[in-house]
Amino acid sequence: MKVLVQRVLSSEIKVAGESIAQIGQGMLVFLGIEKDDTPDKVKTMVKKISEFRMFADDDGKMNLSVLDKSFEVLLVSQFTLAGNTSRGRRPSFDTAAKPDDAKALYDESIKQFEETGLKIQTGKFAADMKISLINDGPVSFHFDF
Repeated sequence: MKVLVQRVLSSEIKVAGESIAQIGQGMLVFLGIEKDDTPDKVKTMVKKISEFRMFADDDGKMNLSVLDKSFEVLLVSQFTLAGNTSRGRRPSFDTAAKPDDAKALYDESIKQFEETGLKIQTGKFAADMKISLINDGPVSFHFDF
């Protein structure tokens, strides 16, 4: 599982020109699900991401999590994160999970994030999404689970 997290002031997803999700300050989470991913990995990922300290405290240090700040999360399934770019000029998606398996783990991710009590919005699985964001910092982190 590969995850890219961006600290945002706001973010919005449109599908076919229609807004389907929008958050204010919080984190935009891009999720790339791979063949060997499991519900246990999802649980580990959600705990790590929701408790990851990437927001400033009163002294301007990154000491607070999205949970600490009660900010919002926008979760997006992003197949291309599972791409292998180590060889050639075109990515290989051999490690990506099959669509049905990925959808099940994406849905589990949504459920796990909801159980944290965070306000969560989501993209539409396998849709052509247009995502706008205002990155705060910029601050972005990449995780492998």
